[in-house]
Amino acid sequence: MAAKLKKGDKVVVLAGKDKGKTGEISSVDPKAGKAVVDGVNIAIRHTRQSQTSQGGRIPKAVPIDLSNLAIVDGNGKASRVGFRVEDGKKVRFYKTTGEAI
Repeated sequence: MAAKLKKGDKVVVLAGKDKGKTGEISSVDPKAGKAVVDGVNIAIRHTRQSQTSQGGRIPKAVPIDLSNLAIVDGNGKASRVGFRVEDGKKVRFYKTTGEAI
């Protein structure tokens, strides 16, 4: 199945503690159905100090379920993603505006 959301897409969170926040997808795990979004779903990771790195409380973005994300169209609104064939190529498009991504 083709990926509706990909790395680099600007998305908005639909549900959860970060509802309404927007960010860019930095990585996607299609097998688990999760994605890491910059600035969203931040957890504090406590790390021990070592010779190479400083220890302390380090904020880290953890994966969020793809079902809780929606792509942001050109107007800044949440949209769903559709697929169509243009010039013999399969392209994604915004369902709200109809323009290709």
